[in-house]
Amino acid sequence: MKNNFFKSKLPIQYLLMLSISLMFISHSFARSQSPSLVEIAEQGNVSAVKQALDQGTDIEQRDKRMRTPLMAATHANQVEVARLLIDRGADVNAQDSIEDSPYLYAGARGLQEILIMTLNHGADLKSLNRYGGTALIPASERGHVETVQTLIDAGVEVDHVNRLGWTALIEAIVLGDGSDKYQQIVTKLIQGGADVNLADRQGDTPLALAKQKGQRNIIEILESAGAK
Repeated sequence: MKNNFFKSKLPIQYLLMLSISLMFISHSFARSQSPSLVEIAEQGNVSAVKQALDQGTDIEQRDKRMRTPLMAATHANQVEVARLLIDRGADVNAQDSIEDSPYLYAGARGLQEILIMTLNHGADLKSLNRYGGTALIPASERGHVETVQTLIDAGVEVDHVNRLGWTALIEAIVLGDGSDKYQQIVTKLIQGGADVNLADRQGDTPLALAKQKGQRNIIEILESAGAK
């Protein structure tokens, strides 16, 4: 009789354990299927980001590319999400797997609103990208006139040399097309204290490089500044 009692109880216990296990599996699956804070930030969903933060989600969580929510928001130029994350204390200098940070990327891509927010919240002006360059170098190369001025005003080193042996001035000449925006950038860099005679690793000066590319207006700007 007693043995029959325990035998009848065993299936019930197994069923309870199985039910509990299935509940945990279902809960874990549901969580794995829900978007991460990084994904929500990149999508620009401000209210969802705020809700996740209010619920204690890690503001510095990382995705497979080692991007934080702020890095992802910066990639997509989601200004309001970036503002919320920065106001909540997100690290503007957190670098991802390819050594970009919200500050460096915003500077390189000319994302002015996010860049200014990072500068106002502790951007490391000496931080370097994967090419060993400051934010000013790619900003100059890509022709972001306003961004170049912003970074110069912020105090980024104008004559920093990256791993290619190039300064911001040299990149603006070598990788630019000599158009009006690059003429403005060259002028701003010179006004910001750039050494117009600082050569690259091959010994080519900015003036020599401008002559090689036939950039007449930039040649005039450089010569007026004492370039040789």
